[in-house]
Amino acid sequence: MKKYTLFLRLCFFGFFLSGFSQTRAVPQVDLIEINDAITPVTSRFIKESIEEAIEDSAECLIIMMDTPGGLVQATQVIVKHILSSEVPVVVYVAPSGSGAVSAGVSITLAAHIAVMASGTNIGAAHPVTPGPQDTSDVKMEKYTNWWATFNRSIAEKRGRNPDWAEDAVRKSVSITEKEALEIGVVDMVCENLRELLDRIDGKEVEVLAGKKILKTKEAVIKRLEMGLRYRILSVISNPNIAYILLMLGIYGLFFELSNPGSIFPGVVGAIFLILAFFALQTLPINYAGLLLILLGIVLFIAEIKITSYGMLTVGGVISMILGSIMLFESPEPFFKVSLGVILPAVIFTALFFIFALSMALRAHKRQVSTGTEGLVGEIGEARTNVFKDGSVSVHGEIWNATSARTIKAGTKVRVIGVDRMTLRVERFKEG
Repeated sequence: MKKYTLFLRLCFFGFFLSGFSQTRAVPQVDLIEINDAITPVTSRFIKESIEEAIEDSAECLIIMMDTPGGLVQATQVIVKHILSSEVPVVVYVAPSGSGAVSAGVSITLAAHIAVMASGTNIGAAHPVTPGPQDTSDVKMEKYTNWWATFNRSIAEKRGRNPDWAEDAVRKSVSITEKEALEIGVVDMVCENLRELLDRIDGKEVEVLAGKKILKTKEAVIKRLEMGLRYRILSVISNPNIAYILLMLGIYGLFFELSNPGSIFPGVVGAIFLILAFFALQTLPINYAGLLLILLGIVLFIAEIKITSYGMLTVGGVISMILGSIMLFESPEPFFKVSLGVILPAVIFTALFFIFALSMALRAHKRQVSTGTEGLVGEIGEARTNVFKDGSVSVHGEIWNATSARTIKAGTKVRVIGVDRMTLRVERFKEG
């Protein structure tokens, strides 16, 4: 009986400790950092981070953001994920000196709680779209109206300043963190993450599943890093890297076509081209620019085949420079190829084809040294008397030979022509 009573007490004590530990469990918040342009890679990373925060039963997901802007489609996808999230999303524009520009405005407005650090800014929300760009006034006006309405609707849903959200698109207005707090664009200004967690503790937010009260005062922070796959995709989505991959891919295929069977240049070139095409589909590409680059390559190749005294090379250089500048059509500088990348690439390409051209011309001018034509001008010795027939020794080989004049056996001869397998020779005179 005593053993039974002791067993019940131990069980009760164990359940008590278990419940106590559950009530005393330390809350957790997940944190990601976005420090680059908004691209489809960014939208995928944020989507997976929201899903992981749900699995972690995190109090919220904090997006620490510093972005110069990005693509409209990627931004739209991110906003949808935030608005339909089952876990509260806190956007924190930080650290000092950071900004939520262009696409960053829409993401900040969509957050359940929007926070900025001191010395940050937000605004200038011009739309930027991937694919072929149409800069006609009518289409741009329609697109601007749509994006302004999109931002306004987000602001109204989150109870933020809808007029400013619309002006950020139409008038490209930009404001500091203090102004944003005063006019109701963000909810608070915090100096660091710990202050942010203390201040949002106890706040009630509405997520897809209903209302939730945040408990973040003593929460631990779990940082979610981009995996290797996302880091690679993020790197190659840089316009400069995409451009370099495109050029290397073209070089690789050119080497393979010039030297069939090399295999390695063709395989590497194909890999580079596939990576380049993946990057190009995530960027605001102008197909006219891409065609000009390909035209430049064609002109360089044509220079090797056609004697144009350098005109095709000049045309190729001009075509490549213009195509490279036009390749990514966007008002944002981070979606354009740097001249520091374009000029070396064009110069290297031009020098490569000029070098190839000069080597080809030298090969044409060089005396033939192989085959029967390579025997012309060679010195040999008559093995028999040579006139209408006879035989000579050239390079240790015995050849049938003819001559316009009789040449005695043992006399040195010079080959002056080849008629099928018979050599035409003449007497060789020293000097």
